[in-house]
Amino acid sequence: MRDSAQADFAAGPLLAYYGDDFTGSTDAMEAMTAAGVPTVLCLDTPAPDLLARFPQARCIGLAGSSRGRNPGWMRDVLPSAFASLAAFGAPILQYKVCSTFDSSPEVGSIGAAIDIGVSVMRARWSPMVIGAPRLKRYQMFGNLFAAVNGTGYRLDRHPTMSRHPVTPMDEADLRVHLARQTSRRIELIDMLQLRGGEGLARVDALASEDQPVVLIDVLDEETLAEAGRVVWERRGEGVFSASSSGLQYALAAYWRSRGWLPATPSLPVANPVDAIAAVSGSCSPVTASQIAWARAHGFHVERLDLRRALDSQSGGAEIGRAVAAAADALRRGVSAIVHSAEGPDDPDVIGFDAIARDAGLTRHDAARHVGGALAEVMRRLLDQIHLRRVVVAGGDSSGDVASTLGIDALSVAAGLSPGAPLCRAWSKSAQRDGLEIVLKGGQIGGASFFGAVRQGREAG
Repeated sequence: MRDSAQADFAAGPLLAYYGDDFTGSTDAMEAMTAAGVPTVLCLDTPAPDLLARFPQARCIGLAGSSRGRNPGWMRDVLPSAFASLAAFGAPILQYKVCSTFDSSPEVGSIGAAIDIGVSVMRARWSPMVIGAPRLKRYQMFGNLFAAVNGTGYRLDRHPTMSRHPVTPMDEADLRVHLARQTSRRIELIDMLQLRGGEGLARVDALASEDQPVVLIDVLDEETLAEAGRVVWERRGEGVFSASSSGLQYALAAYWRSRGWLPATPSLPVANPVDAIAAVSGSCSPVTASQIAWARAHGFHVERLDLRRALDSQSGGAEIGRAVAAAADALRRGVSAIVHSAEGPDDPDVIGFDAIARDAGLTRHDAARHVGGALAEVMRRLLDQIHLRRVVVAGGDSSGDVASTLGIDALSVAAGLSPGAPLCRAWSKSAQRDGLEIVLKGGQIGGASFFGAVRQGREAG
């Protein structure tokens, strides 16, 4: 006979989340799907007719773009987005943030999102789980660390995040970083308290009508599962959580420990394809190394000239030139990548303010134009060439491309690289429906990532 806790878990929706960018949204979907929780990611408000196509879904996501937006935009857009997700009836409503906590008071403010979201749910606290060992993200005593190529860095000394062009991380203590974005009380359940079994008592002591944010350390599988237990068992009548996909991994680890989910997470394996097309707006050194690998291994790599692409007179011609070069390669069976930058030291990254100014655009508007140009490149390629599988690198670029292609929803088709699954597109357009697409964040994947997408699996 099942106990009451198991019966409670077995009934109805479990989680609804808003992703602050598209790549992070697919990361969260992957975590739930692999754990055995049927999940669908909507690219627009999850209307009843769309959700009716996925009657088995116990987790739904809504892919957004708030990571690059200001608090005013959030106050205009997020209330209705959160309300539509709350209507799904899940006991946990998540604002899904990047595991490197990309944010500032002016851009992508996680604090602003929390202040909006806590009013939607009734719990007397707002848990925050950022650490995700599978993604090599670790939180200890409130400080966030990330490993790159086998070396761990405090986030304020991370080779990419400390130099991020929009939201550089100059503080690894997330309590201090978040306090710049909200006046809400911020507390911590640290790894010693978790390991000592004090997590639930700590929540009970901290929770109150002011709905404090409570960070929960995650270092390893033990603290991950315990964090999941604390959130699940203190969800009350409904809890709001601004968290990375560490929340998904934590909940799944706890549910698995109770025997409610399969013991071993798994996803289907993809078949190889002859060629893929990719567009990249990522400035990350990780993506730069992946582009360099692709170039060295026979991919056609085409650079989008940003000065021409952002110029109102030459923009269309520059997009057409990049499309023609990539399409020619694809017709010859050669995979093609069109990119706007190669790493943080790229001259166009360093000089982007000047490029934007010459085009008569603000930096923000210029960045949106770059995403739009890459989206148009991918749209034209798909209109000209029959492609089964495509890639988009970069969070903002992923949102621009997916929206331009007329995709309504995504589901996980296969595992690939942690944080970047192979997705199946759902669309009213027969031409787009069934397209396989990977949305890759800048820090995700090994050097041979583009080759792995083509082969359907990572080497080794």
